[in-house]
Amino acid sequence: MPAVTTGADVNRFADSVRLRAVRMVAPHGFGYLGQVLSSAELVSTLYSTAYRPDRDQLVCSPGHYIIAVFAAAAEAGLLDEDLLATYGFNDSSLEAIGTERSPAVDLTCGSLGTGLSGGVGFALSNRLKGVDDARTFVLASDGELEEGQTWEAALFAGHQRLGRLVVLLDANDSQVDGPVSSITTIDPIAAKFEAFGWDAYDVDGHDVDALTSALASAGTHDRPSVVIARTSTRQGLQVLPAHADGHFIKLPAPLAQDAVSELEARLA
Repeated sequence: MPAVTTGADVNRFADSVRLRAVRMVAPHGFGYLGQVLSSAELVSTLYSTAYRPDRDQLVCSPGHYIIAVFAAAAEAGLLDEDLLATYGFNDSSLEAIGTERSPAVDLTCGSLGTGLSGGVGFALSNRLKGVDDARTFVLASDGELEEGQTWEAALFAGHQRLGRLVVLLDANDSQVDGPVSSITTIDPIAAKFEAFGWDAYDVDGHDVDALTSALASAGTHDRPSVVIARTSTRQGLQVLPAHADGHFIKLPAPLAQDAVSELEARLA
């Protein structure tokens, strides 16, 4: 198991993930920074308290969230941090949208809504092979709940009682077309999963103590679990202008430097 850490340690990990992501996006002047700002505490709690890469599987369902996984894996010492400087450039293994060759994950998906199906496959395979001490973590987004395949997979997982399957849902109310809530009403999320035979934990996604408690319970019963992390694509970076598009943030050089300075000061 990962070493036991304090909430302060996890919060520091999260800000380090944000800083790494800013530096990854800065050379391009734009990118999927909002997804890191919203999921930083979620992935940091996962890596600090729950995920065992030698035993567990990790699925990144929304391919553009792979930047958060790369940054967290480097911070955890699981990915060569020098590779982060190649993120998004031609011929790099660290592509801006995850592919079948992306390091640091067992599966990442370009088409939204397919990751849970892959996670179900891992969890079912573990059961059939008699592997009882592994959990399968699926990083997902609330926009994917608009995809029918997500609910087909959730229905199957509940029926099969895949108790070692855990979905980490970044509910940041953001997608390319605008706020998720303005496109499709997806709440109440917890009640929907519970109706499909899941355990659901609906928490503040920037509260590492709440996330730690949820992850400690998730995947330890005979029902699959979903941790619904309510987040913001602006969290942890005050220098962002009010008009910043949370889905695909423009980051000109002066703003990138201000962002680096803010995060470095908090980590000093």
